[in-house]
Amino acid sequence: MVHYHCFSDKHILCKNYIYHYNPHLGSITLASDGKSLTGLWLDGQKYFPYKLISESIKTELPIFTQTCNWLDTYFSVKVPDFTPPISLNTTPFRKVVYEVLLSIPYGQTMTYGEIANIIAKQKGIECMSAQAVGGVVGHNPISIIIPCHRVVGTDGSLTGYAGGPDKKIELLKLEKVL
Repeated sequence: MVHYHCFSDKHILCKNYIYHYNPHLGSITLASDGKSLTGLWLDGQKYFPYKLISESIKTELPIFTQTCNWLDTYFSVKVPDFTPPISLNTTPFRKVVYEVLLSIPYGQTMTYGEIANIIAKQKGIECMSAQAVGGVVGHNPISIIIPCHRVVGTDGSLTGYAGGPDKKIELLKLEKVL
């Protein structure tokens, strides 16, 4: 494995960059490999990669400008008409789940079971575990843009959200779901 070193005055060899965005919802940390968005976490979110902070350069990049424009549009209660470039270093199964999440329209929700059924149908299998889907949704590294907040329990309950139930409620209210 190649390890890259970050130099404060040279961004050429750095593998990780971060930027902080501060909407009314609270601070959000963005991460990038220099070209694509690799992370977006709400402050206090479960599974936040704290080691990322010490191994990254805090800077402005075009991808962060694009992502902030997307977030500004979203938080002004408008549907963004683009998605910033995203790069996920993850398993094929997780990528499939994230693609289904990206297909959930603004202002709508989907259950874990519905996502599992979509994936089962895509794979040509009889069934897929809604719990397996839930595990992936809970570890979503790009919150809000990959809209895991739009996933609800079978009965419509606002089950688990790594950003916290209060943030999930705020996001769903913003989208006029609640």
